[in-house]
Amino acid sequence: MEQFDVIVVGGGVSGCCAALAAARQGASVLVVERDGYLGGTLTGCGVGPMMTFHAGDKQVIRGIMEELVQELVLRGQSPGHVPDTKQYCSTITPFDAEGLKLVLDEKLRQAGCKVLFHTFLGAVEMAGDEVKALTICNKDGLTKLSAKVYIDATGDGDLAAWAGAPMTKGRPEDGAAQPMTMKMKYCNVDTVRLKQYVLDHLELFPAMAPHLDVFRQDVPFDLEGFDKEFKTEKAAGRLSIRRENVLMFGTGRPGEYIINTTRIIDHDATDAWSLSDAEFEGRRQCAELDAFLRNYVPGFEEALLEFTGPTVGVRGSRQLVGQYTLTAQDILERKTFSDTIVHSAYPIDIHNPNGEGTASTFMSEWGTYYSIPFGVLYSPSIRNLLVAGRCVSATFEAQAAIRTTPTAGSLGQAAGAAAALVVQAGTAVADVDILRLRQVLKEQDAYLDED
Repeated sequence: MEQFDVIVVGGGVSGCCAALAAARQGASVLVVERDGYLGGTLTGCGVGPMMTFHAGDKQVIRGIMEELVQELVLRGQSPGHVPDTKQYCSTITPFDAEGLKLVLDEKLRQAGCKVLFHTFLGAVEMAGDEVKALTICNKDGLTKLSAKVYIDATGDGDLAAWAGAPMTKGRPEDGAAQPMTMKMKYCNVDTVRLKQYVLDHLELFPAMAPHLDVFRQDVPFDLEGFDKEFKTEKAAGRLSIRRENVLMFGTGRPGEYIINTTRIIDHDATDAWSLSDAEFEGRRQCAELDAFLRNYVPGFEEALLEFTGPTVGVRGSRQLVGQYTLTAQDILERKTFSDTIVHSAYPIDIHNPNGEGTASTFMSEWGTYYSIPFGVLYSPSIRNLLVAGRCVSATFEAQAAIRTTPTAGSLGQAAGAAAALVVQAGTAVADVDILRLRQVLKEQDAYLDED
């Protein structure tokens, strides 16, 4: 049975940041990834842009996530951080998904990480309060692997759940999760025509009016609107998407846009049958939306649909019940923690689990940010397991704020740095030296408020 210091299950952005942080501290690291590439939802679901690295003018997320962005910028595959034209958050970071795949490949190989692609987690073997081994499934059949520390970066908390860690799922009152979305990506969109239409019909885009100075800049823009047309098509039975309008984002490549509009409700990402059906439903909604865009959205008449998916995107499912559970109150009141390992400024962003509507709750003062403690990354009941990304310990509302890419990646970096310290000290994850962990994160260029 092959052994490692750290095994990371899940090669999304959070898992990759965890792997890099651990390997750069001297740990031997294996990443287990179900697909044939790294990057998770950013490269496998069409998710983009990254939102947000900034609180006003202050950059509060740096470290490995910023390193990835700057590498993409150097290669001409991202414009870097640009103003959010809707000012929903301070900045957005468009990027080329194919470029990100290669950057992650190179970074992990340079750090000495091993990667098993096309590999699923099949079972977790426990010995008392420790994860003893994992059973994986791939072209070699069923194989066992072991490590000193394990990091669950699956997004759905599969490893933690199968290890017996206490978990929650969805809203406490009914278990409903935020809806899934199948993304669409188009090229050959007439950006000039689309932008001019907005400027000529500002009464139809009230959210844009306060931020026209940003919208007029030569930056990739995001746009939300066409509410009236959406309502008309739904009333006529030609559109069944349980949403109220179209949401789109420029990728940074001329004429290329991501459409974030389909809404798949009443499905469970932790149930294989339900997740499979969500793929059918997502593509069905994409077909409806494609016809809508060509008929109603100026600039899309000759657009080319590059892809749907390729897999459905999941906003939330299981959450760890950790040493500490982050709450909406913690975020909005900017609670401070002695074990803070990440700061973030993305607002609470809840897509209605039952249908139309998106509820957003912002910080009381623009440009402020909140803190996330180390206690959300582990369960006291399992000695050698850390959790990273969107399935950390948080309430339904708090998770809706910390689930986005820059924050998830930073949580991964913190988990990876902590895992390396656990390996070095031979302790339980609960006994990590927090002062040393914060020092390591700062050495890895993460931003943390001074003590």
